[in-house]
Amino acid sequence: MDKPVTSSKTLARALLSPAFPALIAVVFLALAAALRLGLEDQDNSQIQANLANESQAMATLLEREFQIHADAIDRMASRMTIDPDLSEYRWRADARNYLQDFGVYQAVEWIDQNFVIRWLEPLAGNENVIGYNVAFSEQRRKALEEARATGAYDISDVINLRQGGKGMVIYAPVGLGAGNRGFVAGVFRMQTLAEQLLDKRVLNNFLIEIRNGSRLSYTLNQSADIDPGFSASSLVNLPSLDWTLTLKPTRAWVEQQQSPWPWLTFTTMLFMGLLTSITTILVQLILKRNQALLKTRRELEQEIDQRKTMQQDLARLESTDTLTGLANRRFFMEDLAHTLNIADRQMRQVALIMIDLDRFQMLNDSLGHQFGDELLIKVSERLNQLSDERVLVAYSGGDEFMVCQQQLDDIDDVIKLLGQIKQCFHDPFVVQDEAHTITATMGVAVYPQSGLDADTLLRNADIALYRAKDQGRNTYQFYTEGMQDREVMRLELDKDLSKALANEEFVLYYQPQLNLETGDITSVEALIRWQHPRRGLLSPVEFIPLAEESGRISDIGRWVVMAACRQLARWKKTPCENLRIAVNLSGRELDDEYLVDHIRDALAKENLSPDQLEVELTEEIFIENLEHNRNQLNRLRELGVQLAIDDFGVGYSSLAYLRDFPVDLLKIDRSFITEVTERHDDAVITRAVINLAHNLGIQVIAEGVETDGQLNFLRNHRCNLAQGYLISRPIPAADLEQALEEGILVTGLPEGTGL
Repeated sequence: MDKPVTSSKTLARALLSPAFPALIAVVFLALAAALRLGLEDQDNSQIQANLANESQAMATLLEREFQIHADAIDRMASRMTIDPDLSEYRWRADARNYLQDFGVYQAVEWIDQNFVIRWLEPLAGNENVIGYNVAFSEQRRKALEEARATGAYDISDVINLRQGGKGMVIYAPVGLGAGNRGFVAGVFRMQTLAEQLLDKRVLNNFLIEIRNGSRLSYTLNQSADIDPGFSASSLVNLPSLDWTLTLKPTRAWVEQQQSPWPWLTFTTMLFMGLLTSITTILVQLILKRNQALLKTRRELEQEIDQRKTMQQDLARLESTDTLTGLANRRFFMEDLAHTLNIADRQMRQVALIMIDLDRFQMLNDSLGHQFGDELLIKVSERLNQLSDERVLVAYSGGDEFMVCQQQLDDIDDVIKLLGQIKQCFHDPFVVQDEAHTITATMGVAVYPQSGLDADTLLRNADIALYRAKDQGRNTYQFYTEGMQDREVMRLELDKDLSKALANEEFVLYYQPQLNLETGDITSVEALIRWQHPRRGLLSPVEFIPLAEESGRISDIGRWVVMAACRQLARWKKTPCENLRIAVNLSGRELDDEYLVDHIRDALAKENLSPDQLEVELTEEIFIENLEHNRNQLNRLRELGVQLAIDDFGVGYSSLAYLRDFPVDLLKIDRSFITEVTERHDDAVITRAVINLAHNLGIQVIAEGVETDGQLNFLRNHRCNLAQGYLISRPIPAADLEQALEEGILVTGLPEGTGL
């Protein structure tokens, strides 16, 4: 007895039937046709929408341009109304200005009360228009009389111009009603208007029809190959005209707008149907042979693929920095150790370059961490372009990158790579729609000279990097013997610096400034010194860069202001009570929004007049953040503090900020004074700076004066103040008081100089 056939077996037989692949192909064909029709309808709708947008944009442009030209003619008519005695000569000059400014007019006309053209500009080529009656039809007469009565300008429809061709005329009445003195009219050809308002793309891609009501007034680009399936119309809102602008695209424009997706989808679906049908046949054959084995094998392959993908993802995460996409520090150090082993066997050199982004922390703090992340990504993209089989670029963290160059044949290879790295920072980085110029400082350690293992090489490259920073940034430095000892001393000095303020180890020295007009010492510059408990008296160059790098410069700057104010208070009712003290401010201090409040509080605490204190800033600091600095300096000026520009003329000179900033004093850099009596160029520059400053009402001080000849030169050319070793070195306050009391400072020129 036969067993009944179940529904599942019936389904299985159907799936394994030879007709099933054919059914799949038919289904895919139907889907392909339906998708193609749907996408074509969508494509046509988008083309029609784009055409409507083009039409509306063109109509809006016509409305705006007509309004501009009508207002211009109306203004000319208003001037004739206000000035009834306007001469023809002045009228023609005015008309020529309009023709030159707008460029679209064919002519500008004055029409008298009888609608007859009397004046015309330009006259050449338009002589036959003089005396022509513009009310050539009853319709035009009524329109002009209505414009004369209401004072509103009138725009003619497209007409045949007397000068030839088709065009339009804008009529603006000169006065109202009985006081009307005719019209000022602007005439322009339609072809000229189209060429002025429409770009080549519009002229080449559309047939443009302008209708006034149901009447066709003008057609542009009539010879174009038009696609009859599309058109779009928009109303043009113009006084006295009922215009409709109709755009009909060319076949070429429609073809450009049409998407390839309908046919591409149709072809893809057909291919997929065919491929699916063939695949189904193969699967049927395989299933008929061994369905169970195929299922097991497929499941096993899927599991293997998943595990491979997971392993690849884990390996990538372990070796790659997620932010920059570069190799991370761990992978870099492992690769470096492997590279050094190979280099040891092959007796080759390897270079490790540490890169630090200059001013990155300041930008990151002021503009936000998102800005900093985007900037790091931009830098990484440029540095990664240097990667090849011999160069590996990695992100170390913070604002540091690492580069390993393998298989060096010569040290010139490293120098070439350093140049390529510097070139990566040549162009500004555009972050958050703003361009920022970033520089980089680099330290280089070369195997085996600078270290025999990866950790030593990295440490010495880092030491070379800090050495390069000390030399002014935006440069590079190779590691050499002895750098490590200097770095240890530097770290010790940095640690001591944190205790210097608390232990009151800082002192102020004062360098007198000679008034060349009176021969008196009228001001001094306060210069900080560090009385180190073990190393003795240290100059600013030994600790100020450390203070700026660690962020302690603001605290030191506040101490200098307070110490200078206390000294001024101690000098009250002494021979030094009329001295003014100049203090130096760093760029970081100028960024402090509480700077002015601190100086105000210091002056108030010691009951001092603000003009006894002078603030010196280098020229570079003035220019770095113009708007912020202008605000800070204006606040200082309002407080009454004197403002001076230090190091003037060294690299950043710009006359603009002398005009915009409230500056009281320019300090000429010592590099110009040193050879001012020997070098003609230095003498010319010094004289020019003095004259420039005096013409702007600014006083001038020259620093670095060390000879009588230099002092004579400055006095002879009306420099206001001088400062330098000829007058006095920086000395403690007590020595300054004694020197002024005994008169042992250089306070004038020798007798008999004739100056």
